[in-house]
Amino acid sequence: MISLKAMLPESNTQNSKAFPQLFSGMLAIAIALVGSAYLAGNALRSLRSNDNLTVIGSSTRPIRSDFVIWRSSVSSQQATLPLAYQELKRHSDKVQAYFKSKNIPNDAITLSAIDTQPIPETNSNGAQTGRTIAYRLVQRFEIRSKDVDAITAIARSSTDLINDGLPFISEPAEYLYTELGKLRVDMISEATKDAKSRGEAILNVSGSRLGTIRKAETDVFQITARYSTEVSNSGAYNTTTIDKDIRAVVAITFAVE
Repeated sequence: MISLKAMLPESNTQNSKAFPQLFSGMLAIAIALVGSAYLAGNALRSLRSNDNLTVIGSSTRPIRSDFVIWRSSVSSQQATLPLAYQELKRHSDKVQAYFKSKNIPNDAITLSAIDTQPIPETNSNGAQTGRTIAYRLVQRFEIRSKDVDAITAIARSSTDLINDGLPFISEPAEYLYTELGKLRVDMISEATKDAKSRGEAILNVSGSRLGTIRKAETDVFQITARYSTEVSNSGAYNTTTIDKDIRAVVAITFAVE
């Protein structure tokens, strides 16, 4: 008797056995492909979420000094201390009378302690002999005021004292701005907005957009004469001019979405 199994072609028998194995292999490949796509998508999203853009922003404002410090001095040199002091007192009284005539309040004027400098005798070789031949006394004045224009005008006209024969020395006035604390906060805010605007302009070309701020750093403030290009790594603070510019610079790092 011939078996039906024997009559079947051998190749068909092998294919029927191989089909479940082939299906299992294709299923495994499909799962692997889906998994790879998922992982690749996550990796891409992770990569994009880690993209950063650092932008420099700045803010500049004109300011006008609201406080002035003016220093000056008179001196006397005589053979003895009493004579030097008496002369210095006459000089000092004339200077203070001048200040009073210009309506400078007494509480705006500070007199330093008198500086005494002995003048030693020297021989023909330049060596000191140990004797004192004179004394030089110096009286210094300091005026601090919020009336910037008035004190500036007085400092300029103080040459009248020199014309009167006084050994009067006037130092350049120092001009300060007393509201820097409040102004710094506003300027950092403006500089940050400027950085954001610059960043948006850069990313608009690529179709991306700015995300959250990841890091913010502020540079030192630069206070310079009006229209000056002066910059200092430690920060500039010009005190020689009444009108100034103050500049704030920030570096902002944004996430890119």
